Parts: sequence; C-alpha cells; structure tokens
Amino acid sequence: MHRLTALSDLLRHLLKWLLLAGMVAVLAGTASAAFLYALDWATRTRLAHAWLIWLLPVAGFAVGWLYLRYGSSVEGGANLLIDEIHDPKKIIPLRMAPLVLGGTVISHVFGASVGREGTAVQMGGALADQLTRMFRLNNEDRRIILMAGISAGFASVFGTPLAGALFGLEVLAIGRLRYEAMLPCLAAAVIADQVGLLWGVQHTHYAVPLIPALSAWTLSAMVIAGVLFGVTGKLFAHATHGLSGLMKRCIGYAPLRPLAGGLVVAIAVWLMGTDKYIGLGIPTIVDALKEPLPAYDFLGKMAFTIVSLGTGFKGGEVTPLFFIGATLGNALGPVLHQPVALLAAVGFVAVFAGAANTPIASTLMAMELFGAEIGVYAAIACVVAYLFSGHAGIYRAQRSGHAKRTARKELEP
Repeated sequence: MHRLTALSDLLRHLLKWLLLAGMVAVLAGTASAAFLYALDWATRTRLAHAWLIWLLPVAGFAVGWLYLRYGSSVEGGANLLIDEIHDPKKIIPLRMAPLVLGGTVISHVFGASVGREGTAVQMGGALADQLTRMFRLNNEDRRIILMAGISAGFASVFGTPLAGALFGLEVLAIGRLRYEAMLPCLAAAVIADQVGLLWGVQHTHYAVPLIPALSAWTLSAMVIAGVLFGVTGKLFAHATHGLSGLMKRCIGYAPLRPLAGGLVVAIAVWLMGTDKYIGLGIPTIVDALKEPLPAYDFLGKMAFTIVSLGTGFKGGEVTPLFFIGATLGNALGPVLHQPVALLAAVGFVAVFAGAANTPIASTLMAMELFGAEIGVYAAIACVVAYLFSGHAGIYRAQRSGHAKRTARKELEP
C-alpha cells in the first residue's frame, strides 16, 4: 500500500510539472519567437539605414525614460528574477515582458551593442510568474516555475534546450544545482524550443569543419586558452558593473545615462568607419569559425558592449560574449598552434562560462551547437574559465553556493 501511495504521488508530481512546464514553454517560446522576428527586422532596418546610429542617443533617452516612468519595479531585470527565486517576495509585474522586448528592439534598431538572452530570460520569467497567481502556487513551487521560465527563455532564443535547462539550474548560485527543479526546467526548455520552431524560427547554424584528435598538446592548449577566456569574462563583468556604478554616481537622472552612452557609441562608429562591433555581430561570429580575423576584434566588441550595457541600454550580455570569445579564440589559434575554428568555437562558450559562472550549461551548449565531438575540449576550457573568472559575474544577484576551489588551509591536517 505504501508503495502504491508513493507511486501515485510521483505520478501526480510528474503530471503537475509537465502541465505547468508546458504552459510556461508555450508562453516563453511564443514570446521568444516574436522577439527573434522583431530582432531580425531591427537588424535589417539598421543595416539598410546606417544613419540611424546618430539617433542612438535619442533612443537611449527614450528607453531610459520609459523605464523611469513605467518600469522602476522591473529595472532589476534578470537579477530581479534570481532574487525572487532566492527570496520570494512578490510576483514579477507582467510589464517586464513588453518593456524589455521594446527596449531591446529599440536598442538594436539604432545600433547599441547588446545581446538577446537577457530579454528572453526576463520575458520567460515574467510570463511564468503569472501562473503563480493563477494557480496560487506556494513559494517553493514559485521558485521552480521561475527557474523553468528562465530555462524556457534561454533555450528558445538560442535553440539549445539542454543548455537552457542547465542554465536555469546553474545560474542561481555558484557551485550548486537545485535538482528538484530539473524536470520542470528540462521539460520547459525542450518544449519551448519546439514551440519556437513551430513558429518558424530559424537559428544560426554554426559549424566546425575539423575536430583534431586528442593529444597532450591539444588538451594543454585548452587549459591555456581557458585561463585567458576566464580572465576575459571576469574583466568584462567587472568593467560593465564598474561603468554602471560610475554612471549612477555621476548622472542622477537615469535617462541621461544611455543618452551619453549612445553618443559615445555613435561617435566611435563614425570615427572607426565600421559597424562591426554594434548589434549582435553574428556575421563576425560565423566568420571567426571560418577564417583568421584581426586579433583586436574581441577588444572592439568588449568596449562597445561595456559602454552600451554599462550606460543602461537593454538587451543581454551573452551574444556579445559569444562574439568576444569566438574572436579571441580565433586570435589564439595560431599562437597555440590549434585550428582557428576549434578555438573560436571553444572561446564562443568558454568566455560566457566564465562571465556567467555556468560551465556545465556552456559545455552542453557547445555540444548542441558544434557537435558532440567538441565536448571534451569545450568542457576543459569552460571549467578552467570558470575557475579563473572569480566569484563575481555578469549577474549581480547570483549567490555563492560553494567556493570554486578548496582553500589551502582546508587541505592541511
């Protein structure tokens, strides 16, 4: 009788979370599909009208004003979601979704260097949290459904369901996973990805033509590159947070911060005579997997993204981090005597792994995007990058569950 009761409880648990995760997935997958279509339009519009870059300061002011007037309760973005998972207080206002969607599309139309994962994650989390009120979920269930929303948003915007599932579990706290949320996060990520595909979303195809055989030197090269990728992710996170803090101290009126940042970006694009470092930069990422690129490309993207995000433009950090990692890996290829495409692909995920403190999700992403054969190389670089990136990443609300390494004094008898 006890066994039948336990089995019945498990079946109810399975059915409950499959249904809830399915609802989250439909909402998040649909929102991500709409967002990706809008983003494609924004990119095509910007490329067709280069003069739009001069309106970036005005666009920044407009987005800043909208958030000041209507979005003060959701200004925290992804960090607000993480805070609510750790310490549930009140349901995320639904306005987070349209505000971040509109703010990100505007940023891309006029040429800010921002990403897209932050938008998808915020939309997924905000939409998922509306089910809390609808079904009167308790705090523990609310934590799980928010995590499922994060996973669904990440998976559907990149087309990587396994990485999305692990991202929702891994991003909350350094060194700790919440296994009780694994089923909802996995179900939400897989279904949301399929929902996006049903809406006709087409994700960028990346390819690594040659994965070399394992050898002592190739493995050593991954360790060396991983150190550099981790340090780069750490510098990116610290510089972005540092500029954001400086702008808040120096400019009290929030809409003026992205106005100033937009002016700097527009003048820099004009002086450099290239728009390579604004927008998502996906063409350059694809090129990094095919041919040698200028060694300074990763620095250019870092500078433009730090200015854009640090001054208050909306979007995300992940796709710019993909650009930074891929171009840095491209530059390291000849130095470490490794195929350019291999190190570009590994850098693509490893800088993100270091900056976000998510080595497992990043390794799975590499395997989903580039094939299982790259798994060992990506895992080594992602873990080393994670170790060398410090304990502060791009998400301020991320907590430290466990230290990244055992302290020396703990090893001594």
